[in-house]
Amino acid sequence: MGMTMTQKILAAAAGLSEVKAGQLIEADLDLVLGNDITSPVAIHEMDKFTADGVFHKDKIALVMDHFAPNKDIKSAQHCKCVREFAAKHEISNYFDVGEMGIEHALLPEQGLTVAGDVIIGADSHTCTYGALGAFSTGVGSTDMAAGMATGKAWFKVPSAIKFNVVGKPSKWVSGKDVILHIIGMIGVDGALYKSLEFVGEGIANLTMDDRFTIANMAIEAGAKNGIFPVDALAETYMKEHSQRAYKIYEADEDAEYDEEYTIDLATLKSTVAFPHLPENTKTIDEVGEVKIDQVVIGSCTNGRLDDLRIAAEVMKGKKVAKNIRCIVIPATQRIYLEAMEEGLLRTFIEAGAIVSTPTCGPCLGGYMGILAEGERCVSTTNRNFVGRMGHVESEVYLASPAVAAASAITGKISAPEEG
Repeated sequence: MGMTMTQKILAAAAGLSEVKAGQLIEADLDLVLGNDITSPVAIHEMDKFTADGVFHKDKIALVMDHFAPNKDIKSAQHCKCVREFAAKHEISNYFDVGEMGIEHALLPEQGLTVAGDVIIGADSHTCTYGALGAFSTGVGSTDMAAGMATGKAWFKVPSAIKFNVVGKPSKWVSGKDVILHIIGMIGVDGALYKSLEFVGEGIANLTMDDRFTIANMAIEAGAKNGIFPVDALAETYMKEHSQRAYKIYEADEDAEYDEEYTIDLATLKSTVAFPHLPENTKTIDEVGEVKIDQVVIGSCTNGRLDDLRIAAEVMKGKKVAKNIRCIVIPATQRIYLEAMEEGLLRTFIEAGAIVSTPTCGPCLGGYMGILAEGERCVSTTNRNFVGRMGHVESEVYLASPAVAAASAITGKISAPEEG
């Protein structure tokens, strides 16, 4: 029996000619990622090991993005711990205030993730890099510690679900709508420990930012990873951002999949996930009257340049509704600068939004937009669990940048105007 894309990458990393779903393997790692919340735990675990140092100073990335710039004393202590560790071990890819960004937007931008890589990160949305044809997945801080020390990790080889993507999306439909549609269809545990593998001619109609968004939220369906084939657009992206060699893996024609679905982009509508699960989806014409208090446009899911362009197009020449707080967070310093040069930040500010430094901030209820009791937020982030963005009796509605921007203008969940 043939192998899927993910299975081929894992087989190569394990030095095996083939692997099968359910098989336990030990694989070599190309990158180990941690942030300011998860890295201190891993560093303290490493203190218990007999290993003298890290396996490779260039294959570890430490990104201060969740509570940075530091919001309180505890977060400052966490960043200090990671900063000292990075200096001690001469970690090449340490990103702090001034050069940091939200990790899952920053690493591809910096050229640290390419096709064929095996990547683990102590953050569940590490699966983002599957957009470039890499196997990437989130792990716990203990596994991160072992990875930093040895350069290896144990995996159970996942089985796969195949999504055949066809058609071309309408103007305001983006990658966020695609993945919310899929999660609504199969549920938050519909792909538990499986690989979501995307194929089909419709992928050519998805931008790289669309693909990053879709792969990012594979974990929201319970998946081990999400992965796209490497086409000309992905190759162009890697050549523009990275000096590293990459390796393209393609699924065998007789690869085995647990399930197969067809996603026709032409039939999709803007989609919103209601509280308190990403699977609780409704299309924009099913939403009804939902008044809101806050809008967040950003995060590792939707803080890239295309996302900001879409939001600015919706908001240009308009004003944020009275008593609505609209927070825009470019995902990296480079994106911030490009958005400034294109005039996008002026559009947001003139509309009555605020623009933040790159940070995860409100996505995890950290800072820069905490919700009070009874408040509702439309957010381009990836999770809307109880208390995710603040008070346990607040509500988060997940949506695309287009819907989020339109909702900021009207003060209720809204579709952008046609045109």
